[in-house]
Amino acid sequence: MGILLYGDLPPVDLDDRTLAHLKVVMLAKLRRHESFCVSWPHCDGSGRSTIWVGPGIPLRFVFESAESPQLDPGLLEELAEEALGLSGIQLGERLVTT
Repeated sequence: MGILLYGDLPPVDLDDRTLAHLKVVMLAKLRRHESFCVSWPHCDGSGRSTIWVGPGIPLRFVFESAESPQLDPGLLEELAEEALGLSGIQLGERLVTT
């Protein structure tokens, strides 16, 4: 189980594989100074959260495993395409808990 830390927001728990893919896409966007949003449903069913990701906000990826998971080019492409859209990246079933 990995953790996405963004600014002073509560941590978002994701499996290491999803977090590794999200990291690649997020860092590629931020490297180009492109802002975008990421959304996920709350694990207790109480709603969902969306964050606006921009280059000036602290971002940290914490992985449970020391080993990097193998990246799926198809999933990277899917996340990158979502990041281009108005709704941004939708974690949905990719999210484990928050």
